[in-house]
Order: sequence, then C-alpha cells, then structure tokens
Amino acid sequence: MSEDSVNSGRRRFLVGATSVVGAVGAVGAAVPFIGSWNPSAKAKAAGAPVQLDLGKLEPGQMVVTEWRGKPVFVVYRTQRMLDLVQEETAVLADPDSSASEQPDYAEGPYRAIKPEFLVVLGVCTHLGCSPKYRPEVAPADLGSAWQGGFFCPCHGSRFDLSGRVYKGVPAPTNLTVPPYTYLSDNVVLIGSEEAA
Repeated sequence: MSEDSVNSGRRRFLVGATSVVGAVGAVGAAVPFIGSWNPSAKAKAAGAPVQLDLGKLEPGQMVVTEWRGKPVFVVYRTQRMLDLVQEETAVLADPDSSASEQPDYAEGPYRAIKPEFLVVLGVCTHLGCSPKYRPEVAPADLGSAWQGGFFCPCHGSRFDLSGRVYKGVPAPTNLTVPPYTYLSDNVVLIGSEEAA
C-alpha cells in the first residue's frame, strides 16, 4: 500500500468526521434558535380566555381579573344601580354605545348580556389609566350629581355604572366591553364569545 492511498483514506475519514460533527453542531445551534420564534407559554396564556366564577360575588361588589394583560372589571349591579343607569342618560356623551365598535350586547343602557353583571375593561379610553370603582351616590369629592360609576383619577374622566362616558371629560368613548359568554349561570368566559 502506498503512502498516498493511506493519506487519502485518512483524509476522507477526517473530512467525513468533521462534516458530521459540524452538521450535528449546526443542528444543535439551530434548534433553540428556531424554537425562540415560537411564543412563550406566558405569551400564549396572555391572550387566552379567562374563566371567572361569579357565584360568590355580592350585589354591589366588583371583582377584577386580568385578560391580555389588562384589568377586567366585573360588577354585580343591584336593582337600584340598574335604575340609576336608566335615569342619567342626559349627562352621557354616548348613552347608546354607538360611537365605538362593540359586541351587540354592549349596546343599550346596561351594556351586558345579563343586566346585573357588567363586564368592562378597566382601562380609561383617554390615556389608559385604570379608573376607580366609585359606587356611592353623591360623595363629597365627586359632587351631588354623582350617581355612582367609575372615576379616573389621572385626568378626571367619569363613567356611569354601565361604563358610559360623561359629557365634557377627557375620555372620548365608553369603557370597552370585551368579548365574553356565559358557560353556566355563574361562570363567565372573558375573551371569547363561544362556549368552550
């Protein structure tokens, strides 16, 4: 056997081994890189619908949950609150909720599938602050005309107990009603209009 044939066989072996090691290394580096293109579990969960059990909510009480990284206010309105919603339409900028695109059930005075349960995003439509739930009637700091609702402390926007914006405040539109549906009498699915 000549020295050239031994060197050429060794050369082929080394080239082949180096190629295999290089290919394995490239695949090893590409897998995490390509995997990083997929959204994380946290990102997937951020857009997922949220279930909320309303069974323990007391009349007049509000509970806050989160959907897509934003607070969602759910208020169990009393009959008195529902009556007040019907009374104060003259002071509202958009009492019928016709100025913004909303689900059909967000129209009218109650803006809800079930009148007693209001479901709105807790984000002021002015600059995105979170309004405070102020259900009391005529508190000293909000004046004698206040019939309960949501007050944004950032710039003074006011919303009634259906999340409808008052006239003459910075917020241009009513609070947003997210898509939602009821899975049972007491369980609401926020983020989807289709039952799971």
